[in-house]
Amino acid sequence: MPIETIGLGLVGVLLGVAAGYTIRKMIMKGKVKSSEERAERILKEAKTKGKETLLEAKEEALSLLNDGKREIAEERKEVKEAQRRLSERETRLDSKLTEAEDHRRHLEHRQGELEKKHVAAQETHAQLAGKLEEVSGLSRDEARDKLLNEIESDEAEVLAGRIRKLQDVSDEEIDRKANMILSLAVQRYASSHVADATTTAVPLPSDDMKGRIIGKEGRNIKAIERLTGCELIIDETPGMVLISGFSPIRRQVAAKALTALVKDGRIQPARIEEAIADAKKFLAKDMRKAGEDALYELGIPVSSIDPKLVSILGRLKFRTSYGQNVLKHSIEVAQVSGMLAEMLGGNVADCKKGGLFHDIGKAVDHDMQGAHPEIGYNIMKKFGFPEELCYQSIAHHEDKPRTLEGVIVKAADAISGARPGARRNSIEDYIQRLEAIEETAMDFPGVEKAYAIQAGREVRVFINPQEVDDYAAYKMATEIARKLENDLTYPGEIKVTIIRETRVTEYAR
Repeated sequence: MPIETIGLGLVGVLLGVAAGYTIRKMIMKGKVKSSEERAERILKEAKTKGKETLLEAKEEALSLLNDGKREIAEERKEVKEAQRRLSERETRLDSKLTEAEDHRRHLEHRQGELEKKHVAAQETHAQLAGKLEEVSGLSRDEARDKLLNEIESDEAEVLAGRIRKLQDVSDEEIDRKANMILSLAVQRYASSHVADATTTAVPLPSDDMKGRIIGKEGRNIKAIERLTGCELIIDETPGMVLISGFSPIRRQVAAKALTALVKDGRIQPARIEEAIADAKKFLAKDMRKAGEDALYELGIPVSSIDPKLVSILGRLKFRTSYGQNVLKHSIEVAQVSGMLAEMLGGNVADCKKGGLFHDIGKAVDHDMQGAHPEIGYNIMKKFGFPEELCYQSIAHHEDKPRTLEGVIVKAADAISGARPGARRNSIEDYIQRLEAIEETAMDFPGVEKAYAIQAGREVRVFINPQEVDDYAAYKMATEIARKLENDLTYPGEIKVTIIRETRVTEYAR
């Protein structure tokens, strides 16, 4: 390509670029001018709107200022009214305070006058009392004692009659309610009057069996006594062997084993050991069953009582007290306690359980030291019984139980033990008890004769009417009853009857 052509092309390009630049610059100047005009227009519009907005704000501020001034004026008016009312109240209060102060000064003045009059009255009273003592020749204390003695002497008969009337009314009402409650309880629970006694005699088919029981050189009888802890008495009584031992359980084991040996016919040391072991197992089952039967009879869930305690309860089946079976006695006490609790508002469940277990200590009192109430309390405590239930083991031997349930169980125990046919006392114990009752009554001054009647349930005391008046007779009856309670032991209660009789005898000749 020729150089000229190239050069012309470059010149053309340069011209085109210069022309384009010029055109573009012109266009840009136009746009800038247009933008400046537009901005200037917007600025003018903004200034116009700003003036309008400022004017509106000034008007609104002026309106708010007027409203505030109006509210302040109203509040000032209310404050002035409140200040006026407060000023009136202060004025009235000052007036009342002034009146109260005047009234207080008046009362103080009155009090001073009254104190002066009181002192003057005391002085006058002392002067009159001194003159009265001087005239009568008696001091104040002497005059009071003399007056009281004269009134007591003059009104003794009236006082004794009133006391007797009140006691009769009270005793009649108490006896009526007590008899009604007890009669209902005893009527609802009617059991046999005679309880079976535990036997310790084993019958024999023939007297030849006695020799076999003794064995060669006494080895059989020694083995039985060593294993059972009881003594076998083989005397001349025909057809019978007696078992002696302080533990009723041991006597029952010995009796059961000896009965099995006699029936089997093989009596020798090895067989004796087997028979005694079998008797112990049988007796353990029998005691457990007896305890469960007692719980079933009273409606007490067997599952609520520990099995060991059930077995201990069953041991009472082979324990007697004055000829009365202790387990049957405990069931009776539980039944009567529950009925009494229903009528007296006591805890029926606690009374039933307490009545059933109140003599539980007698089941082991041969094997442990201490009295059966304390032993029973410890046993019940050991098996998780609550304190109020454990206390009933002790309450039935206390004079004044501290809980209603304890009083109920004590009363039920007395009912079961004192009813006819429940217990058997020897004739010697019976006579000694009656003699002790009569001797206790004869210890009091003024007593001429005393007789125990109704099997010791009543003592009639005849007194000398010249030595003991009616008022003293009432006092003596109470003292005799208290002395009987403190000195003697007896079932149930003893009625003390004082008889004061005045006889006047004259002869017509």
